[in-house]
Amino acid sequence: MPPRKKEYGIKRASGSLIHFRPPVSATTVRRHSAVVPSVLTFAVIVASGGLLLMIEKGMLNSVQTPPPRANGKKAEYRMRSSDAAVDVESQIVQEIRNRTIRSMCGQKNTADSVWSLSPLQRKTLLQHILVNDEHHFLYCYVPKVACSNWKRVLKVLSGALANVDVKVKMDHRADLLFLSDLSPEEIRHRLRHYFKFMFVREPMARLLSAYRNKFGEIEAYQRKYGAEIIRRYRKGYAKDKKIAGNDVTFTEFVRYLLDEDPERMNEHWMPIYNLCQPCAVEYDFIGSYERLEVDAAYVLERVGAPQHIGFPERQTWYKPVTKETLHYYLCTVPQKFLKDLLPKYILDFSLFGYPLPNTTTEYCRH
Repeated sequence: MPPRKKEYGIKRASGSLIHFRPPVSATTVRRHSAVVPSVLTFAVIVASGGLLLMIEKGMLNSVQTPPPRANGKKAEYRMRSSDAAVDVESQIVQEIRNRTIRSMCGQKNTADSVWSLSPLQRKTLLQHILVNDEHHFLYCYVPKVACSNWKRVLKVLSGALANVDVKVKMDHRADLLFLSDLSPEEIRHRLRHYFKFMFVREPMARLLSAYRNKFGEIEAYQRKYGAEIIRRYRKGYAKDKKIAGNDVTFTEFVRYLLDEDPERMNEHWMPIYNLCQPCAVEYDFIGSYERLEVDAAYVLERVGAPQHIGFPERQTWYKPVTKETLHYYLCTVPQKFLKDLLPKYILDFSLFGYPLPNTTTEYCRH
């Protein structure tokens, strides 16, 4: 009898399979035997079921997330599937995430479908899932995780934009179809039959990106949120009605987040879990911002996008959140506030395999 063909993926409690890329040959694995030890260590931790306990005790602070593999080179059009397939680290990251989701989403009282969510949770989710009927995929967008560029791709695929490099101001609503625009029957059909994906980012880097962009560059956010934050948390400004809101400190922003209900936050700092509900929606692929070039190329090929459509380059004005920048900002915040903030984003850390930031006094001295 011929050997039974393996099906690669992780079974959920519902019995369905979350797929990840097939493993590479033994030769390739041997060639990549020097995969980052911290990643393998993390895989063992997940398999043991002790992830949350270890996160809460700070035991994962020294574990490093795998770095991008692009080596600074710009891909010509899209990366070939063979290039993506041999990316061992990416396979490991996907497997870790799938196993973690399987474990955590199988807990009691966890919503296991869109229809078991509360009305507010369901509304938020459906308003963040974009639909492409021609290529049969659903994309849950997360602000500050390259979502503007993904929306460009969707507009090019639908014919609303000529190409991804057209210099136009992004309209985040026009020429886009959201799952919330459809009837319950249409939603069910697409959730059952379409390829579903989302992208995630290290939670604190995402928050810092939102802070720098919205309070440093966007006047509307400075007026609506910045002025209110200063009145609440800066001594002597509670009754000041002439605040511009353009000099909010990162510590003031963190204090504001501590007082906010995660389910009612602005989408730019709402936890990824609340935006995309990975326990209620069985995503086929969860990509990483830290591996954007590789993972975006895989998704574009997986959905059958024309070969000439590549993922857009970052804008020239983009200010990346480097490891050093994140270290600087986190170390300006009193440890008590950070300790209280992390539980609000603990599912983003644990489900998607990100270690908690190290903000000990000793670490912040360097």
